[in-house]
Amino acid sequence: MFVLMRSRLFWRRSAAAAGIYASVVLGFFGTVIAAHAFTTRVLGLYAIVIAATGFFQTLLDLTIEEALVKYGFRFQERDDWGRLRRLFSRALQLKLAGGVLAGVCLLALAPAAHALFGDDRLLKPMLIASVLPLAQAPENVGGVALILRGRYDIRAFFLFLSMALRLGAIAIGTGYGLTQTIAAIVVAQLLATAAVLAAGWAAFRRNPRVPAVPIGEERPEIARFVLQSSLATGVVALRSTLSPLLLGVVSSPSQVGYFRVAQAPQQGFAALSAPARLVLLTEQTRAWERGTRAAVFAGVRRYSLGAAAGVLLAVPLLLWLAPDLVRLLFTSKNVGATDALRLIVVAGALQFVFGWTKSFPVSIGRPKLRIWAHGIETLVLIPLVVVLGAAWGATGAAGAVLASTVAFIVVWTVLFLRIRREPASQGAAAPQPVEAVLP
Repeated sequence: MFVLMRSRLFWRRSAAAAGIYASVVLGFFGTVIAAHAFTTRVLGLYAIVIAATGFFQTLLDLTIEEALVKYGFRFQERDDWGRLRRLFSRALQLKLAGGVLAGVCLLALAPAAHALFGDDRLLKPMLIASVLPLAQAPENVGGVALILRGRYDIRAFFLFLSMALRLGAIAIGTGYGLTQTIAAIVVAQLLATAAVLAAGWAAFRRNPRVPAVPIGEERPEIARFVLQSSLATGVVALRSTLSPLLLGVVSSPSQVGYFRVAQAPQQGFAALSAPARLVLLTEQTRAWERGTRAAVFAGVRRYSLGAAAGVLLAVPLLLWLAPDLVRLLFTSKNVGATDALRLIVVAGALQFVFGWTKSFPVSIGRPKLRIWAHGIETLVLIPLVVVLGAAWGATGAAGAVLASTVAFIVVWTVLFLRIRREPASQGAAAPQPVEAVLP
C-alpha cells in the first residue's frame, strides 16, 4: 500500500510538472509569435495592454484563493464541510466583484492611453481588454477546488489548456492586428475559465453535501488573511506590471517591446519553479496545519539547494548565448534587447532560487510577510525604473529589476532565519504577527 501511495504521489508530481512546463512553453511561444508578427513598436503596445490588464486585475482583485487553500485544508482536516462551502461561495462572489472593478479601471484608462504612451492605436485594444479581468477572475476558485482534493496534476493540465487556447488566439489574431489579437485572447480566456470551473465544481461535489454555515469565530482571522494576501499581491502588481507601463511613459513603446523580449528568461525561471511551488503550497500547508514544522523547513532547504545548483550551470551559458538567442527567437529587429535580457537572466535566476517565498508565507499563515518583502522590493524598483528607464530604456529598466531582486533576497533571508529560530509552539494553528519575525 505504501509503495502504491508513493507511486501515485510521484505520478501526480510528475504530471503537474509536465503540465506547468508545457503551459510555460506555450506562453513563451506566444511572445515569440507576437515578436515575429509585430514590429517592435506594436509589440510594445501589445505589452502595454497586457501589463495594464495584469496591473489592475492583480491590484483590485482580492487574492482570496490563498485563503481558500490555507483554510480549506484546515476545514477539511476538521471535517467542517459547511464552513468550507460558505468559504467557496464568498470567494467566488469577491473574485467576480474584483474582476468588475479591474475592468472599469481599464475602461477609464483607455481614452487616456494615447496621451500617456504616445500612440492612438491603444484605445480599442484597451477597451476590449477590459473584459479580461472578469473573464479570468473565477478561474482560480475552480483551481483551488482541485488542489484541495490533492489533484494539482489536474490543475496543471488546465494551466496547459489555458495557455494552449491563448497561444491559438495569438497565432490567429496577430495575422490581423493588435486589436484582433486582444479580442482573440479574451475569447480564449472565457473558454479556459469555463473548463476549469467545470472541473473544479466536479471535484467540489465529491465533498459531503451539507448546507453552508456561517464561518463564525474564524471569520475575522480569514478576513485579515485575505486582506494581507491582497495587499501583498497588489504590491507584486506594482513590481511586475507597473514597470512596463512606467517605461512606456518615460521612454517609448519600442523600448517596452525590447523589455518584453528581455523578460522572457525571468518568466522562464518563474515557470521552472512553478511545479515545485504548487507541490510545496499543497503539501507544506497540510504539514504546517498538522504541526510538522521540520518537514516544511526541510522542503525549503531541498528546493533552494537544488535550484542553486541548476542556475550555476545555466546562467553562464545563457549570458554567453544571449545575442544569438534574441536573433533566433525574436528576430534581428529586437537585438536591442540583448543587454536588458542579460541583466534579467541574473535577476530571474536569483528569483528562481528563492521561488519558495511565494508559497511559504501562505503555508505558515503569514501572508503579511509578503507585503514587507515585496514592499521593499517595490520601493527599490519603481523609482529606479523611472530614472534608469528614462536614461537607458529597456536596459535601465532591467537594471532596476536586478537591483530590486537583490533587495528582496536580503529581506527574505533575514525573515526566514528568524522564523527558523522561533519555538515550535508558535507554529501551526495561529498565524503570528509580522512583528515577531521582523528585526
